[in-house]
Amino acid sequence: MHSVAPLPESQQLPQLLGSWLQKHANLSAGECQHILNLWQEQQHETRLPQLLLKLGAVSPSALSVGLSELLNLPRLTSQDHPDRPICNDVLSIGFLKRHRILPIAADDNNITLAMTDPSDELAVQSVSLACQKNVQRVVIDDSELQELFDCLYGESDSALNQLLDGMDQGEASNEVDINQLRDMASEAPVIRLVNLLIQTACERNASDIHIEPFEKSVKVRLRCDGSLTEIEAPPPQMAAAVISRIKIMASLDIAERRLPQDGRINMKVQGSSVDIRVSTVPCIHGESVVMRLLRRDQLVLDFAHLGLTRDALHQLKQLLAHPHGLLVVSGPTGSGKTTTLYTALSQLNRPERKIITVEDPVEYKLNGINQIQVNAGIGLSFASALRTIVRQDPDVIMVGEMRDLEAARICVQSALTGHLVLSTLHTNEAAGCITRLLEMGVEDYLLSSTLTAAIGQRLVKRLCRHCAESYQPVPELLHAICRHTSQKPDPDMRLYHPKGCDKCGQSGFSGRIAIVEILEMSEAIRQQILQHADARQLQKTAIKEGMRTLYVDGCLKALAGETTFEEVLRVTQEQ
Repeated sequence: MHSVAPLPESQQLPQLLGSWLQKHANLSAGECQHILNLWQEQQHETRLPQLLLKLGAVSPSALSVGLSELLNLPRLTSQDHPDRPICNDVLSIGFLKRHRILPIAADDNNITLAMTDPSDELAVQSVSLACQKNVQRVVIDDSELQELFDCLYGESDSALNQLLDGMDQGEASNEVDINQLRDMASEAPVIRLVNLLIQTACERNASDIHIEPFEKSVKVRLRCDGSLTEIEAPPPQMAAAVISRIKIMASLDIAERRLPQDGRINMKVQGSSVDIRVSTVPCIHGESVVMRLLRRDQLVLDFAHLGLTRDALHQLKQLLAHPHGLLVVSGPTGSGKTTTLYTALSQLNRPERKIITVEDPVEYKLNGINQIQVNAGIGLSFASALRTIVRQDPDVIMVGEMRDLEAARICVQSALTGHLVLSTLHTNEAAGCITRLLEMGVEDYLLSSTLTAAIGQRLVKRLCRHCAESYQPVPELLHAICRHTSQKPDPDMRLYHPKGCDKCGQSGFSGRIAIVEILEMSEAIRQQILQHADARQLQKTAIKEGMRTLYVDGCLKALAGETTFEEVLRVTQEQ
């Protein structure tokens, strides 16, 4: 059973504070009694130390000195400031701010809690139960606590949580009139909340915002570097208004809550233009909303920035130099396929070339390139758009995804008639592109004649350059890596792991890089396509001809200190 360190004389704190104020704050006995009466009239809704600060009866630093003396507790020193959030997986920032507390240290059994009001037993007991640790208290003044909040959680989080803390915590209701909902969505607190939420996501370089309503709560999560992180959410009764506000911004029908909807928002955040794709899906407790953030100012269309090695970069540039053919990029959702295609288009974008794209949706608007947005509702599918654009005299065609046989056949036919065609497929590896196209019904003789290369791709977290630490791997692991990468074992070889610093928000990672495998067409692979060989056979042949697999490319990047070996295993699932 975990315990809480006893607090001396906590029951007499109001009287003790009154006496201390008379002595050190130059307040009369009548003024002190007036403050105590005011505190009692509020039925203890406000903690006494907080009331003293609001009334201006004492400064934050003087109050912390007084509480430290009266309760015989140490004060927080600058040496004790934490460099990262403590127990943030079980203690929300909203809870910490409401109680004006902050964990500053923790071990297996104990947690040290900096408190502006050490007599707040509810806060202490709650932390002890949530963390399953014994609680030790230190005193901190309110201004210092706010600085630590801003440093550890960011100013936008501070503003967001202050807004959430001030909202009514009433009960949620699913029965809300549409007109009432529209009025609520137009109120200043809701508008400010949505704007702060988007601002927070941008400052954390998040790619997506997830808003998920449940029976008695709402979850808000940000996807940063491929991983979801939960942040403070609005109260459940505000969920409908927040979602309606987002739908209004995206020009969606707020009265329609039974069918999925898709929309788009264009807005400026801190002077930067942000495109936001909005998707809503009805769930049993409301509508789930996902917002994809596309920041033009952060789009760097350069293969070196994507993390490609010198050999892969040279090989890819040679493939793009072909006047015609089919180049396919494969990988699961979120593996950076579209970014790779956009980067390829930027390399090909010259005045002497006409480039047309067919996308669903158009993620980034590229200057000098004709981009077509697929709209199935009016019959503008990938296939119908492709049938049209081949009569537009293009040199390069980019197809967002080959979703069906008709689109795949048109891509192959376009490549056969002298166009350079770029597209994507959802397969696990490069060799899988070939078997997938054959399974869809593309003729083997056409595919073997037109396919230039298939590229498999994954994204791994990039290690922070400021804090990554090297370590000596066990000999068995080192020999396994060297065996796959065809390198000679070297005792000085090192791997790296994340540490965390202010530059990377204590995560140890900063952004993501691509690991790739490029299966380039050869005579042997053409023969295997005609024989309908499976993906494993195609991959073995490509490896014999020099193809570097995803796993090998990842291992080389791990040895170079660009990522961790664990990240490589996570995305490749190879042992």
